[in-house]
Amino acid sequence: QAFLAQQENPRPEAKPCAAASSGGMYRNHQYDMDCITWSPGGRIFQIEYAMEAVKQGTPVLGLRSDTHVVICSNKRAQSELAQHQHKIFKIDENMCIGIAGLTADARIIAEYMRNECLNHTYVFDSPSNVGRLVSQVADMSQQKTQNSSKRPFGVGMLVGGVDEKGPHLFETCPSGNYFEYHAMAIGGRSQAAKTYLEKNFETFPKADSDALIRHALEAMNKTTASDASLTVKNTSVAVIGINEKYKELKEAELQAFIDKLEKKEDEPDAAMDDAPAPAAGGAAAAPMDTT
Repeated sequence: QAFLAQQENPRPEAKPCAAASSGGMYRNHQYDMDCITWSPGGRIFQIEYAMEAVKQGTPVLGLRSDTHVVICSNKRAQSELAQHQHKIFKIDENMCIGIAGLTADARIIAEYMRNECLNHTYVFDSPSNVGRLVSQVADMSQQKTQNSSKRPFGVGMLVGGVDEKGPHLFETCPSGNYFEYHAMAIGGRSQAAKTYLEKNFETFPKADSDALIRHALEAMNKTTASDASLTVKNTSVAVIGINEKYKELKEAELQAFIDKLEKKEDEPDAAMDDAPAPAAGGAAAAPMDTT
C-alpha cells in the first residue's frame, strides 16, 4: 500500500534556485575560481580582482626630470594608537619603490629586488639596471597568473631609479605588464593627482629636485579629502638623482615644502558624496589594503 501511495503521489521535483535558474551565479563565478580560466569575453577575473586591490590601495605617485626622480606616498595608520605604515621601500642606493595594494605582497617583491641588486653589485661591481630589474619583476608577476595553485600579487608599484641611462620611472601591474612614465599616480583617489601631473608634466624635464618635490606634494594634496591635509605624519617623499643616493626627506625638510602648498578650495559635501573614488581611497582604510 505504501508503494502504491508513493506511485500515486510522487515526490515533487525540487525547484532550481533563482540564481541558478537565471544563470547569474554561474555567469559571474564559474570563471573566477582560479587565474588560468578564461571567460567567454576573453577576461581572467582573478587578475582583474588583483588590479582592483591596487585601485583601492593608498595613493602613491612618482615623477622624474632629466636629473632626478621623486616618489611620494600617503601613509595610513590602523588607528590613532598605531604608527603610520610606510609605503616607500628602499631597494638600493639608486632605486626605490612606492606601493599601492597589499603591503605583505610588496614585501616579498621588495626582498626579491634587493637580492637581485646585491647579486648584481657583487658580480659586476656596479648598480643594477632599473629597466632590467623591472622586467624581471614583471616576469615573476606573470608567472603567478599561469598556475592554478597560485594567485597574482595584489600590489602595484612605482619603481624609481637612476642608472647609466639616467632617471627612470616604471609602473608594474599584477598582470605582469610594466610601463615607463614621465609621471604617474596609482592607488585610491589617484585620478585627481594624474590630472595635475598631466597639466604640468611638460615642465618636469628641466626641473630641479626642489621643484619636483613641490609638484609631487601638490599632486598628492589633490588626492586628499576637502577636510584633510598633508602632514609630515601621513606623507613621505623619497628622492634619487644622478650622483645622488637615495634620500627620504626628514620631517623638518618635508614640513618646509608642505607649508608652501596651495590652500585647497572648499568643496561642497554633495560633490564628495557623488564621487565614487572616496570609498576606495578616503580616510578609512580600504578593504584590500593592509594599512
